[in-house]
Amino acid sequence: MDQPTHRRIRSFVKREGRLTPGQEKNLAELWPRYGLSRPDAPIDWAAEFGRDAYRTLEIGFGAGEVLADLAIDNPARDFIGIEVYRTGVGRLLGALDGAGASNVRVFCDDAVDILASAFAEGALDEVLLYFPDPWPKKRHHKRRIVQPVFAAEIARVLKPGGLWRLATDWVNYAEHMRAVLDAHAAFDNVGDRDGFVSDPPRRDTRFENRGIKKGHVVHDMAYRRRPG
Repeated sequence: MDQPTHRRIRSFVKREGRLTPGQEKNLAELWPRYGLSRPDAPIDWAAEFGRDAYRTLEIGFGAGEVLADLAIDNPARDFIGIEVYRTGVGRLLGALDGAGASNVRVFCDDAVDILASAFAEGALDEVLLYFPDPWPKKRHHKRRIVQPVFAAEIARVLKPGGLWRLATDWVNYAEHMRAVLDAHAAFDNVGDRDGFVSDPPRRDTRFENRGIKKGHVVHDMAYRRRPG
């Protein structure tokens, strides 16, 4: 193994943390029910879920608290989650199994790769991106996931009229998100004006509460996919 790759793997393991016995058990026993591997062609989601329902994707769901609550509280809707860290996936699977939820599918993979491979044009009604890594240092801003190319990919997978909801507790990142998306031809800003309210309401997350404890202000945004 080359040295740079070795360093990257060690960094990944350090950031992810060690799986608990419960998370390991969840991954081993529940992944066949909820988990999906990166496909070679876009997935037929109506066939996957056995119905054609309102469909939401959460990118980087962390510990899975938002996704679990949404799925459990909205059984008539279908949900898809992408998270690169197995600890978060293990937590989510346990919550879903405990509630008997069957309307969720999960990828443990890179979100950019999964968007490109698993979703046809207009496959989604809604995309959630809550508290992504802010990469606060200026020299790292290029690593932020919200960039024009990524916005174009979200526009591709959203139906016309579909919503992209975002949240961050870093004011500089909020300004960056707005600058990218306000300039994008495919989106209308509907979350910073006209009293837009998330429906259903967004619950808090661990990352959000950490930021609030540090004195950060949470910024919620929503962008609607334009027709055409």
